[in-house]
Amino acid sequence: MKTEDLIKLSFRAIIGNKLRSFLTTLGIIIGVFAIIMLVSIGTGLQSYISNQLSSFGSNLIFVIPGRIGGARTPGGVVSNKLLVSDSKNLQTKLKSSAIVAPVISQITSVKFKNKTNKNTTIFGTTANYPDIVKNSTLAKGSFFTPGQERSGSKVAVIGNTVYTNLFDSTNPIGKTINIGNNRYAIIGLVEKRGSTFGVDQDNLIIVPFGAAKQQFGITNINAIYMSAFKPELVPFVKAQAEKTLLKRLTEDDFTVQTAESSLSIVTSITNVLTIALGGIAAISLLVGGIGVANIMLVSVTERTREIGLRKALGAKRSDILKQFLLEAIILSVTGGAIGILFGLGGSMTVAMLLFSTVTWWSVLLAFGFSVLVGVVFGMAPAIRASKLSPIEALRYE
Repeated sequence: MKTEDLIKLSFRAIIGNKLRSFLTTLGIIIGVFAIIMLVSIGTGLQSYISNQLSSFGSNLIFVIPGRIGGARTPGGVVSNKLLVSDSKNLQTKLKSSAIVAPVISQITSVKFKNKTNKNTTIFGTTANYPDIVKNSTLAKGSFFTPGQERSGSKVAVIGNTVYTNLFDSTNPIGKTINIGNNRYAIIGLVEKRGSTFGVDQDNLIIVPFGAAKQQFGITNINAIYMSAFKPELVPFVKAQAEKTLLKRLTEDDFTVQTAESSLSIVTSITNVLTIALGGIAAISLLVGGIGVANIMLVSVTERTREIGLRKALGAKRSDILKQFLLEAIILSVTGGAIGILFGLGGSMTVAMLLFSTVTWWSVLLAFGFSVLVGVVFGMAPAIRASKLSPIEALRYE
């Protein structure tokens, strides 16, 4: 029998049982949709995190208290032993290869007249902070000067969330806000930065290091930020920072991280997450394949007399095999195509709300897997149909 005749027979059988065909393809549709959606979300998350880390600058290196995976206090809190002197030592040691800035941070409420902005991160740092963290571009005003930093001037650069909550659309430059019992004059507004890992990067106020240290009575610093003058100097700066800090601290007391190493860790995690999500979705497609096999076996049983009649009229075993296999493949391909459309639409919708990036390899993988499911799970019913004896089939009631 010609291939085109087999295809016509297959489509006729599928169209003749619309409900059964729909239920058969439904499992494939859901499986393909799930693969594309979940892989897109995983890839989008990785892309989002990469962009967020890149916005800080590729030359960025930072020192944080405690060793990652290292010693902690009995309460589970990282023991902070970083001092201002550590930052000064790094400034001296790395003056020809990097910019260094100590950072102290506290979370508190900020007031302007009768308005309050809660959970505001107060960053105390030095005047060279914008040269280190690249996403600190100002929308208005200016950053504080080294002179204001040395004198402990109570001036502040605010983030967009603070600006929106306290000043609406009025110009904040020159206004005075209350941080605790101290009044700070606003001299600058940072451009909107959005969120990183769900943390609002605009709900912050940057003040001179000396003013913050005096206000909060802090002796330990929360971090040391460094920016190598050139990308190729990053490994050297990291090595020198570790060597310098180890003169006073132990390996368990601090961690020196680069933007690249942070990105590498995050990428590894998101890759595993993407594979896991894709694997979970593939299970649903596998279940859909089992549905194809079950429906096709039922179809073979229902069409036993038809098979017997066709064999009696001269149809070969291979013709019966090809027809039932073609039906399974057509159902799987149709389900795969519809699943792709739903997956693309769903991913685009998610991208508007959160983060989702469609990758063509996931689309091809999902579609290829759906075709494979049709072949594999359609093979057993097709073989069973082809092996039916024409005499026994014609006698079947």
